[in-house]
Amino acid sequence: MVMPSWTDPKLGTMKRAALWLATVVGEGSVFTKEDVKNAFPGISQADRRVRDLRDHGWQIDTNREDAGLGPHEQRFVKQGEPVWEPGKATRPSTSITQTRRREVLSKDGHFCRSCGIAPGEVYAGTYESAQIDIARRVVRQPDGSETTELVAECNRCRVGGRGTVTDLGSMLKRAAGLSGLERKMLSGWMERDRRDFSVAEAFWAEYRALPEESRAKVREAVSPPAE
Repeated sequence: MVMPSWTDPKLGTMKRAALWLATVVGEGSVFTKEDVKNAFPGISQADRRVRDLRDHGWQIDTNREDAGLGPHEQRFVKQGEPVWEPGKATRPSTSITQTRRREVLSKDGHFCRSCGIAPGEVYAGTYESAQIDIARRVVRQPDGSETTELVAECNRCRVGGRGTVTDLGSMLKRAAGLSGLERKMLSGWMERDRRDFSVAEAFWAEYRALPEESRAKVREAVSPPAE
């Protein structure tokens, strides 16, 4: 099928934005909000329509996902559904009732299931407070089918996890291969919904996140003394 022109005014803004990304920007290239504004003059929601493409499998990264980007830059990573084709632009339902939202948050402990941060906590090294909301996670079932399930995630993880597919079938197979001791240990963690880390494990996690210059100093500090 021949792709229509992104300048065709008969198309909706999201379709035009998709065509603009595919034919003008190109996969792997960087663009800015100013570029979007210049491409669609007089259309106040053009940038939002670009964001809407993520709901159709388009990967568009910001500096949250790509540290090499500036605060006003985005990278068009991968094209998703050809939304300009008939029937492809129907937006997935995003409606979640307040009752369902409260239910998911309660079952998930009111914290981010990906990074563990609680609402109002400040991300390390920043002044940004976490907000916990509901994210949709695609789960591949043991029979190969895919379902969309709800999970509590913070604003950072929710953005970074878009497009992620959880392979439940693979996890269930791995669970079947666990030893009795491993099952008992994991069962305890799952029952408490918490894993208690030893001092050494907590120290290791902090060490891994350090820059190399600081890691070198820590390695020297913990090295056994020469005999």
